[in-house]
Amino acid sequence: MSARKVVLWRHGRTEWNAQRRFQGHSDIPLDEVGQSQARLAAPMLATLKPSKIVSSDLQRARQTAQALADQTGLPVHIDSELRETFAGQWEGLGREELQAEFGDELAAWAAGSNLAPGGGERRSEVAARMSAAIDRALADVPPAGVLVVVTHGGSARAAIGSMLGLPTDHWGILGVLSNCAWCVLGETQLVATSSTASLADVLTGPTERFPDIPTPPDWRLVEYNAQTLPEEALSDDR
Repeated sequence: MSARKVVLWRHGRTEWNAQRRFQGHSDIPLDEVGQSQARLAAPMLATLKPSKIVSSDLQRARQTAQALADQTGLPVHIDSELRETFAGQWEGLGREELQAEFGDELAAWAAGSNLAPGGGERRSEVAARMSAAIDRALADVPPAGVLVVVTHGGSARAAIGSMLGLPTDHWGILGVLSNCAWCVLGETQLVATSSTASLADVLTGPTERFPDIPTPPDWRLVEYNAQTLPEEALSDDR
């Protein structure tokens, strides 16, 4: 069976992005640069032949998604669970204001702590709702199909960290996503390669007969922070 792919696409730039303000659930539209970014990226993503487009309900994501819909003719399905991290008192504040008012909390959060920024959402909570929304959207995506999820930088990274099975305090290894950049995850397809494990062991998981072997994640990271289409990967050392 061919593997499905999930494309997590961050929205284009907004005025608050340019001002380095924490947006969270604040509903800020794309600025002119962001609109241009979406128009330029959409034809490239269209070549991936998406099966379905789903978007956060915030207008910066919806506007970005519409650029791809215009290229593909696909409808945009809206899911509010794909929103950015809710950041409570942090929302609307710039970097210097955050540093001045919430310096210790900001430092801990930037270091990977699973605290709730500004009294809002924890990373683990964002990941849980994102993963659930992606699972719902995947329900009618066919084998070898491509789901495009138009979302936000922080929520995309939380989803990726969770889908790859990384501990929350390791999600910081995933760098900040650029505006209108995307990431691609592919479903893993396990194949028995050892005489110690039968095909049945691989299909049912190793936990019963091999309790010390962790169950691998269902997804692998294919691309990260992409803004161009990749060249064919011929080998690891080319």
